[in-house]
Amino acid sequence: MKLSKPHFAAPDDAETRRAIAPVICYPPDALTPVNLDDLAALRLKAAKSAEVTIAPRSAECIDVPAGCFFRIVSVDGAQVGDLNLWNKAELSERFYSGKTRALHGTHLSTGDRMWSSFPNFRPMATITADTLDWYGFDEFGGSVHDVIGTRCDPYTGKLLSGHTYHHCCHSNLTRALADHCDLPLPVAEAHVHDVLNVFMCTGFTRDTGQYFMKASPVRPGDYLEFYAEIDLTVGLSACPGGDCSQEHSSDVAACFPLQIQILDPGAAARAQHTPPPPSSYDRSHGT
Repeated sequence: MKLSKPHFAAPDDAETRRAIAPVICYPPDALTPVNLDDLAALRLKAAKSAEVTIAPRSAECIDVPAGCFFRIVSVDGAQVGDLNLWNKAELSERFYSGKTRALHGTHLSTGDRMWSSFPNFRPMATITADTLDWYGFDEFGGSVHDVIGTRCDPYTGKLLSGHTYHHCCHSNLTRALADHCDLPLPVAEAHVHDVLNVFMCTGFTRDTGQYFMKASPVRPGDYLEFYAEIDLTVGLSACPGGDCSQEHSSDVAACFPLQIQILDPGAAARAQHTPPPPSSYDRSHGT
């Protein structure tokens, strides 16, 4: 039996309390600005040095050296992808979607950075180009490339449907990282983390605040491009939801491949790149 929620009377000054202006929790003004002009000039010198194609309902990993660019490219049809980043030398340093969201907002685009987990907490990659930046926010509050969703996974699927499904993004990334790094599945799974939902169109409903998805506006040839700030292992899953217009974690949706391309500006340019240092916090935690 579903229990009803208790309801409490609003105070007399309810409207005054609601009218208080919001304050940005983590103003990004203190961050070192991204020099997009310099990165664009460097990008013109880069040539494709490697690529990997991700089959529908699967995932792949590829290593990207610091100072290189990499692109996630829509190949044949509308398809979203779930992106994980790891420090190639130390997998425990991984993309921190929650703090990236706190610094840059719910959806990322050109000039935003993908930050790593504590205690390093530094930029792992910088977004340098986004062919979907024209979309902005629609009338429903939806936008693309979100850091609010987690990733489709077999645990939530089992909880909500009672069914077992192995080709969700969490499992895809687990298998891909295990294969790439020669790790047992349980060890690899512990490193899989909340994602950047590339090309996915999402938001929160205005009445209930629930996470929603809608058809991605991505077209063949669209891409999201990054500059690798540190040596990375990049994992990408081609979501079993396809364009996520109806459902995910199933074999019903039409799905298409995605591609990761590495664009190398050359050894000399890479040698001039200085990776961001880890956080300067001394980790004393008040002791």
